[in-house]
Amino acid sequence: MKHLIAVASLALTLPLHAFGAGVPTPADLPRTEQALVAIDQDPSVAQARHGVQAATHSAAMLEASPNEWTAGAAAQRRRIDGVGNSNEWAARLERTIRIGGKAGLDRDLGQAGLRQSQAQLGAARVEVARSLVDLWLDWLTARQTRAGLDEQGRFALANMNAVEKRRKAGDASVLELTVARGDLAEVQRQVSATAAAEARAQATLRIRFPSLPLAAIPLSDPTPIQGSESQWREQIAAASDTLVAAKAALRKAELSAERARADRMPDPTVGVYAASEGFRTEQIVGLSFSIPLSGTYRDQSAREALQQVEIARSALERQRRDLDVEVAVLVGEATTSVDRWRLAEQSATAASEGARLAQRAYTLGETDLQALLMVRRQSMDAVNAAVTARADALRARYKLLIDARLLWNLDGN
Repeated sequence: MKHLIAVASLALTLPLHAFGAGVPTPADLPRTEQALVAIDQDPSVAQARHGVQAATHSAAMLEASPNEWTAGAAAQRRRIDGVGNSNEWAARLERTIRIGGKAGLDRDLGQAGLRQSQAQLGAARVEVARSLVDLWLDWLTARQTRAGLDEQGRFALANMNAVEKRRKAGDASVLELTVARGDLAEVQRQVSATAAAEARAQATLRIRFPSLPLAAIPLSDPTPIQGSESQWREQIAAASDTLVAAKAALRKAELSAERARADRMPDPTVGVYAASEGFRTEQIVGLSFSIPLSGTYRDQSAREALQQVEIARSALERQRRDLDVEVAVLVGEATTSVDRWRLAEQSATAASEGARLAQRAYTLGETDLQALLMVRRQSMDAVNAAVTARADALRARYKLLIDARLLWNLDGN
């Protein structure tokens, strides 16, 4: 286990260009194959996958053309005075034809929609991976916090037993015994609360990712990230499916505007027809041609499509800025959180040593119970803060690696 943690920590400190193909999965996260199965089974990913399948059919529809052959037939009886009745019929076959490059535009529109849906699938997988990291670390954090409080509960019980013995020996007052019992009850309450939090975190993880094996692994030591903010921004922007989807949406809007502009010239409908009239003495064969007259509706449709292009362009710019902000926040958090964790660990170590010394001093009668309980509570708070700081540092790092597509091989599956 220590070897795995050391290997993972070493890999995470390499320069960006050195792990362009990804990094080994850290020891305190699910293995890559387990994570990918859990991610791909998530309903939001399944929804996006069906979106890709639907976009594939939509692209095929646009390439095939929405215009289909129309068949028609008519029968009539003509009465001619003094001659008699003539049974007559007519049949026709016609179809609207795309002109002005509309077939190519429709084909490009279908491909743009397919690329957008594929990018949305990638973005959905990344978002689910981030949720998995959150829920996984929430569970491990709650578990580690509860384990620390269990130890504090044993200390509180041992302390109360010691006070009871001193009370029987006449060395402790009733007040000290009452305070010791109250302290034990408070620690037990906190243990119960953290156990409930752990159970909730575990239940949430099981329900959200039912196929994921839950292996309780100690949280590893965070390590500083390498590379500047601009390097991370470039890496994440290049890998961002959300940006790809926004770009595809803009391209789709531009193609739709071109299609609407081309549609100002209506498509003609051509066909053939045949008829029999005049007591079957007249056999008619001909060609038909019709075309709608362009009007205000088509003009306004083209104008509306141009505004949709501007909407998509603004959405892309907003997405770029949001990504820049998110990267800056994540890089800053991944950098500073390691320092906060180290300070928290130092504080917890000092507080634990202080609690140990205070317990020894109380046993020797060199300090009172109130001072002991105060020092021990400070130690307990410091230990909990260190666990939380550790989880926060790991959370920021892992999310940064996920956004850069360097963890769990999200693009390779």
